[in-house]
Amino acid sequence: MIIVHHLENSRSQRVLWLLEELGVPYEIRFYKRDPRTMQAPPELRKIHPLGKSPIITEGDVTLAESGAILEYLLDEYDQGHLRPPVGTPEYRSFIYWLHYAEGSAMPPLVMKLIFGMLPSRVPFLLRPFASLIAKGVQTHLLDPEIKRHTTFWEDSLTQTGWFAGDAFSAADIQMSFPLEAASTRTGAVRHLPHVGAFLRRIHARPAWRRALERGGPYAYSGV
Repeated sequence: MIIVHHLENSRSQRVLWLLEELGVPYEIRFYKRDPRTMQAPPELRKIHPLGKSPIITEGDVTLAESGAILEYLLDEYDQGHLRPPVGTPEYRSFIYWLHYAEGSAMPPLVMKLIFGMLPSRVPFLLRPFASLIAKGVQTHLLDPEIKRHTTFWEDSLTQTGWFAGDAFSAADIQMSFPLEAASTRTGAVRHLPHVGAFLRRIHARPAWRRALERGGPYAYSGV
């Protein structure tokens, strides 16, 4: 039996969603964030040394990292419905988006979150200086970078509405998190019609809704 070590409001929601799309039975073990730091609890380090989510366990397999988990589940359980055939242009696109989501899209979004929190995490007397630094980094570095990415998403979705070919795939599951994070954390996709339509389509999928019911509240969905 697959066990998903599920952290609230995290990337592990994508794993639940993929499992629902695949129709594979699984169990969930729930973990709460530290209310002060918003970090994962130390209990997760008993499962994996880095203590991050998502993590799955199945028998003697323990696997972390969203992309690695999605590839493992597709290798084990997909019947060719959620991944294009190897060697096709769609498959190359699929591999790109599967790795782009965490390798390129998420870092500026995470940095924006960190710099947004910075002023409240320093001593009171330093907060005016921290606010100036945080605002400068976000305005001159992070916001332009995020805009480049969101424009790239919009342009990429213009052709078919999906990221890897003309059909829904696990690449769309992987890409859901940066798009949802950009939508709810920054509002950066508010005026992008194809990104907005993509989010509405995935949120209407029965498997997405089942995953939400099982995983619990998910702040980044905007639903």
